[in-house]
Formats: sequence, structure tokens, C-alpha cells
Amino acid sequence: MAKIPDKPQDVFVPLTQDYQKAFGNDLVSLAIYGSAASGYYVKGKSDINLLVILTPEGINRLEDALDTVQNWRKRNVAVPWVMTRKFIESSLDAYPIEFLNLKYNHIMIHGEDILQRLDFKPENLRLQIEKELKGKLVLLREGYLETGGKAKLLQQIIARSITAFISIFKALLYLRQGSIPASRKETIKELAKIFSFDADVFLTCVDIKEEAINLNKEEVAGVFKKYVREVENICDLVDTM
Repeated sequence: MAKIPDKPQDVFVPLTQDYQKAFGNDLVSLAIYGSAASGYYVKGKSDINLLVILTPEGINRLEDALDTVQNWRKRNVAVPWVMTRKFIESSLDAYPIEFLNLKYNHIMIHGEDILQRLDFKPENLRLQIEKELKGKLVLLREGYLETGGKAKLLQQIIARSITAFISIFKALLYLRQGSIPASRKETIKELAKIFSFDADVFLTCVDIKEEAINLNKEEVAGVFKKYVREVENICDLVDTM
């Protein structure tokens, strides 16, 4: 039976070896991102997210990695994002938030650190920030109606969505001050120093995500209502930028 790693670092060497066997010189870089790179990895619950950067020749023979991907999925390594350098560099205008978060939240385990050299245009970031905020606000309202107000389902929506909002908040901080805190809560606190919003509700949402708090039905409903209201508030603030 495949062993789930105690910590992400346990897989770095064997994971690299397997991808080198699959792609040889066509493997440009391997990087871990997400919870495994930011200190939030929980054995048995968290996936280890992997970015694989290949040459154009390598990306045309993904079949060589089919067994490798399946074998590592048994050890909670997620199906990787696979890209070329050209794809990344040509996508910064369309997906600046995603690549910004990759740049500031990754561990390079093999090859060239292409992510570290990425630069982002403020106008592209601001546009995607607005789009993502408003899109996720609509999804929160839709999700609320789907739950029928059930506390457990509301908590699940909060736990899933807060990670996405933290990514957007980091992009907002980068846009305003050119730097990003490492932790979820520091990101919220730092952004609250710049924008006028209720940071406490987002901090509570992080506690829900991290299972660090127990709330009754009425409390969950109250948090969710404040959560939606403060997202609306931030949408209005971004509109004025």
C-alpha cells in the first residue's frame, strides 16, 4: 500500500527521480505549490500540488508520465499542472493572479526557477481581481441558496472559498505595495490596514477552514452573512481603484 508522506519534503527526491525518468532532458523544472509549500500541509487531508515545466518536445509526449502520475496520486500528489516556459510567459496577462501566487508560494525541487523572474502588469492584475471577486460573490450567493441554510454545508462553502479569496487578497496587496505576506491571517490583517473592511470575519473563515473553531448553526449563518457583505464591500473598493 502506498505510504502517504508525513511531510512534503519526504517526496522531493523520489518524485524528481521519477519525472526525470519520464522526461529526461525535457524536464525543465519541478515545483511544489499550495498548502505543501506554505506550511499548511496536513497528512491524509492535503494534496501535494505539483507544477511540471517541460520543453515543447516534452509536452508533446505526456503519455510517458501516465504511470508516474497514477503512482504518485496514491501518495496524495495531485495530478500536476504541466506547462512550458512559453505558455507561462504568454499567459501573465490572462492569469496574473494564478501566476503571482505561484511565484510567491512555491518550492523549487528541480531545475530552473522560472517563476521567480515573472513580472506582472498592474492593469492586468486589477482587471482579474475585479473579475474574480465579483464571480466568487455570485457563487457565494448561489451556494447559500443551494444549502437551504444548513450549517454544515455553509461551513463547507466557507472552507472551500476562503482559499480563493486569500489568493485574490494577495494580488491586491501586491498591486498596492509590491509585497505579499506568507500566512493567510497576515494577508488579511495587512490588507485591512489598506482597505476599510471587517477583517475579523475573514479571520473567522480561516479558522473554519483550519478546523480551529466550533460554531453553532446560528453563528455559522451569521458568519456567512457577514462574509458575503464584506466581499461586497471589497468589490466596491476595487471598483474605485
